[in-house]
Amino acid sequence: MATRAAFLSFRFGLTDGVSVVARTWMDAFEEFGFEVLTVTGEVTADRTVPGLGLPSNAEIHAGVGTPAVPPTPSETALEIALTEALVDADLVVVENLLTIPMNLAASRAAAKVLAGRPALLHHHDPPWHRDRFAHITELPATNPAWRHVAINRILRDELAERGITASIIYNGFPTPVRRSRTESEQLRREVRRSVGISAEELVVAHPVRAIERKNIPAAIALAEAVGATYWLLGPAEEGYSDELDRLLSSARCKVVHHEWTDVEGIYAAADHIAFPSTWEGFGNPPIEAALYRRSVSVGNYPVAEELRAFGFDWFDPSDERGIAAALASPESEAVIKMLNGNERVASENFSLGRMRNSLHQLLESAEWLP
Repeated sequence: MATRAAFLSFRFGLTDGVSVVARTWMDAFEEFGFEVLTVTGEVTADRTVPGLGLPSNAEIHAGVGTPAVPPTPSETALEIALTEALVDADLVVVENLLTIPMNLAASRAAAKVLAGRPALLHHHDPPWHRDRFAHITELPATNPAWRHVAINRILRDELAERGITASIIYNGFPTPVRRSRTESEQLRREVRRSVGISAEELVVAHPVRAIERKNIPAAIALAEAVGATYWLLGPAEEGYSDELDRLLSSARCKVVHHEWTDVEGIYAAADHIAFPSTWEGFGNPPIEAALYRRSVSVGNYPVAEELRAFGFDWFDPSDERGIAAALASPESEAVIKMLNGNERVASENFSLGRMRNSLHQLLESAEWLP
């Protein structure tokens, strides 16, 4: 009988960082010999537990200062349903659900159900990184039977200060398929045509969900300054719809708000990647930009400094002249040197192979491998 690993979270399968990274972990677990299944509050999961998902945008917006918790089902009902959904799981991998109180009833139920059971908690966003959750101290949850993983050094140290010992496993990224110039140009034209961008336009892509900490105004300002089309890829969440409508309608550049889920297509169509976030648990786009050889401007959030220390050469979002010069001369010696260096740093430090080796060692030390 196969060893079964259940991946548990609020949701999976979207383009948010947790979903993307969880998919790479699931692939690794399957490679290690596990049978993988997903358990969330969304119907797209292998097993759905009503009440486990995220609250609506309206509830989140109304819950500033207090975690928005769906009124039903009760925690007891959640415990019963979750126990049933995980009854045949040999190991449970918890992606952020026991880290951030986006649905505190679900987190409490999961902590009770998993107490004493083998569980690997993959921490992305702790409560103290969000003002409205900073007063919540019961998460991240812990138990002697569990192991913990942080996605960066800062979070590992913060967990240690709270009595939780965690390993660091940085997010891993696949090596892009190397295509001929003709194939790349064809993909670039196809994606642009599909989202309403012409072949001649300069494009600043912002591959994020539209929420306040993604700093949409700074990304728009950059596109305006360099004379580019601003392409926002993600939907508005956390009550940000009205503000986003205001920002996009007042932009002094062409705006395209169109989702595109194929990572290769995004970077093929873009000329520059904007990532001026004020805070991120990690931030996948700067690493992806390095691997797909695109220049990127990155905000000064704390984890960005940790990542920069590996040797990345990223633009500051306020360096409009430098970005404009790079876009005007994409084949210049300076730009090629920057792209080569960033690609090398990303390949050496953030590969899927490195991530899988770290994960395998952790599972082996816990004696959880099949």
